[in-house]
Amino acid sequence: MKKVYVFFADGFEEIEALTSVDVLKRAGAEVVMVSVTPNEIVMGAHEVPVLCDKNIDSCDFMDADLLLLPGGMPGAQTLSECEFLSKALLRQVEDGKPVAAICAAPMVLGKLGILKGKKATCYPGFEGFLEGADYTAAAVQRDGNIITGKGPGVSLSFALAVVELLFSADKVAELKAAMMVQA
Repeated sequence: MKKVYVFFADGFEEIEALTSVDVLKRAGAEVVMVSVTPNEIVMGAHEVPVLCDKNIDSCDFMDADLLLLPGGMPGAQTLSECEFLSKALLRQVEDGKPVAAICAAPMVLGKLGILKGKKATCYPGFEGFLEGADYTAAAVQRDGNIITGKGPGVSLSFALAVVELLFSADKVAELKAAMMVQA
């Protein structure tokens, strides 16, 4: 079973985080929701509280198949300031394993140098944080083991791109049919 860690900080974008969690679970992934704050209950940007499975201090992420960062502010900024998460992301990429970030969260990858020489997208206005990236402004951009998404409106497409990377195009087609997703 594929294991995905999704990271939460106060001010996260609910639709980006929860759509990813939902779609990945439907695909058959084990999804672990991780708070990078001292509390396991994290408040979304639109005041939706979410109870996470774990706190970042109780994880090592060595068994991760993918690390996923939802956007939202100030959530993405808090993710960017989390040293433990930064180390986990760098190790993940160094080990050749995938990472995904949407909306403002690609800035976390950009600040760490993970996007250098890679095609990437993000929420408009955050392009300056994608250090060394080839900014495409695409809705969803995949470059090797890195997936980035533009914002809330592409949450489902972003999640399905992650499913395709972890599983297959056939799994995406199966999910689209079951979820009544139109082309």
